[in-house]
Amino acid sequence: MTEKKKHNVFIQGAITPNFIADSIAKHSGKTNIGGHDIFLGQVRNDLIDDKTVVAIEYSAYLEMAEEQFHEIREAAFTKYNLVCMHIYHSLGAVKTGEICLFVFVSSKHRKDAFDACRDIVEQIKEMVPIWGKEIFEDESHTWKINK
Repeated sequence: MTEKKKHNVFIQGAITPNFIADSIAKHSGKTNIGGHDIFLGQVRNDLIDDKTVVAIEYSAYLEMAEEQFHEIREAAFTKYNLVCMHIYHSLGAVKTGEICLFVFVSSKHRKDAFDACRDIVEQIKEMVPIWGKEIFEDESHTWKINK
């Protein structure tokens, strides 16, 4: 497996629609791409114990998380015929309705893009040491359990 450079995955705060649109627009000149797949993780306003979530504050064991993201990335390039891949995850507070995870994969054919995107998202949720503290409207909080 060829060693690829590590990419900066973390963004402070929400991932904005403009950031996502700019990322997509940069790929229009890449004519060897036949399909893209995108996953956008959005903060929900869950009701827990009669309290509504208004934000999630994300934290991570940065060094380990960056290494895990790199391993997930490298494995996906080995397993799927991808042209490119971008993964971004929020740190800090992200309000309900805002985007906290952006996975964007491109390939020559749609099947590789679909399969890789789903696999990458599942691996992130399972393996990467990122924690979310759910903040309620009364400013109390609880640690999020990934599902």
